[in-house]
Amino acid sequence: MYVMTKFNTSRFEFVFATDEESLFASVQAVYRAYDTSRLFRDLKLRGAIIKSQRLLLLPGEIMVNRVAGVWNLSSDQGNLGTFFLTNVRLVWHADAAESFNVSIPYMQMKSTSIRDSKFGAALVVEVMKRCGGYVLGFRMDPAEHMKTVFKELSSMHAIYSREPIFGVDVNVQQGRQRHLDPGADSAADDVEILTHDEATMAAYYADDSEERGAELTYSQELGLAIELPPEGLSVKSLWSVV
Repeated sequence: MYVMTKFNTSRFEFVFATDEESLFASVQAVYRAYDTSRLFRDLKLRGAIIKSQRLLLLPGEIMVNRVAGVWNLSSDQGNLGTFFLTNVRLVWHADAAESFNVSIPYMQMKSTSIRDSKFGAALVVEVMKRCGGYVLGFRMDPAEHMKTVFKELSSMHAIYSREPIFGVDVNVQQGRQRHLDPGADSAADDVEILTHDEATMAAYYADDSEERGAELTYSQELGLAIELPPEGLSVKSLWSVV
């Protein structure tokens, strides 16, 4: 089994040998579960996470609160948007542009606080250095409302810190079973079944007659000279597709 890795600017290749035939299936199943659950753990800017002003929830994610009228203070004039608090992350998006958003997992939050800014009191979220070390400011009116949201966010962060949710849910035994019985998932394979007409056209376009030179023949059915159809096809079968 070959494992290709990258760390900073360096690349590494590891080779493992074992008598356990299901090793590859187990590693592949775990990696797939990890790779498809990055939003549980990684900060995401401008992601496809909002649709029609609604947050697209992750598997097992629970919506806790939706807060409208939240200003993002990343620019001089600020951007009005909406907060989503869930059991795994804090999400903000601009009301005028859904693609302008940020998803902050509680795992990457270093601290949350209320500080003074040039816009007045602001809710500040500081992100871990490994995730960019961003300091994000948000403002809500009135101030009492912002304090309530701050307390709720702090509470969700504390609960997550005690019982983190990583989003990785993998059944290694099921992965091994697929490896030992390749036909087990055959019904779910992405296979396109061609109809008779589609198969006829596919065979026609797959023919390499253009490369070897077109061969002409007289067709009694049409009463004129035509290019010789590929092997296994007839004028009638090609005409029926049209």
